[in-house]
Amino acid sequence: MPVSRGLFYSASEGDNFARPPVVLIHGAGGHHLYWPSQVRRLQGQRVLALDLPGHGKSFGTGHQTIEGYAGEVAQFIQSIGLSTAILVGHSMGGAIALEMASRNPKRLLGLGLLSTGARLPVAPGILQAAADPATFDEAVALLGELSFAPQTNLALKGSAVARLRETRPSVLHGDLLACDAFDMTARLADIAVPTAILCGGEDKMTPPKYSAFLQARIRGATLEVVRNAGHMVMLEQPDEVAAQIELFVNGIQYRPGA
Repeated sequence: MPVSRGLFYSASEGDNFARPPVVLIHGAGGHHLYWPSQVRRLQGQRVLALDLPGHGKSFGTGHQTIEGYAGEVAQFIQSIGLSTAILVGHSMGGAIALEMASRNPKRLLGLGLLSTGARLPVAPGILQAAADPATFDEAVALLGELSFAPQTNLALKGSAVARLRETRPSVLHGDLLACDAFDMTARLADIAVPTAILCGGEDKMTPPKYSAFLQARIRGATLEVVRNAGHMVMLEQPDEVAAQIELFVNGIQYRPGA
């Protein structure tokens, strides 16, 4: 994996300059592998999936604010020579993408928002458990219970929870604090880039009403509710999510070198 500004990332078709760059931003406690290969390697598309600071193979200690992460992603995009990009974010990653769209709309070609919302409140019990290394496993277990639809394959659930357990407790707790403090409700009407919203129909963490709220307040936004999926919609229904993202990316006007 290449690295820029201390952030590791995967790149698929990185030299395909005829296509707009798509930057994938993972959620709280995650890393680039939370995006399945169907999404990280969209056929014919230039896709980059990064590890946020302190996550996965990236250096740093993480942040406790969405603004802090948005600043990191903006600097990362600039450091790899991109003037514009399509941002696709899951959960906390969606909040980061929304923050960047509010700050620097001219640098964005589009927004893909998965399982996210204008606010991302975290249950007090999860916050409290994540704050103490002694109860960190309890927090991870609670997040795992809430992240998937009931019918999701048990092996998939177990793999995702095991990956989350590898996250440093201080990093996950900081991410959850950042989510809990996030509030974009007053700025959604200012977003003026093409926006596609996806959510799992059985999402318990960011229920479909969160996505409907975003669609109602972001001009021209589309919404797709994916059946048989919960909060980790891209892992539960990877082919469907990849197809929706590809459709969205192909619909965005792009002039190479602009």
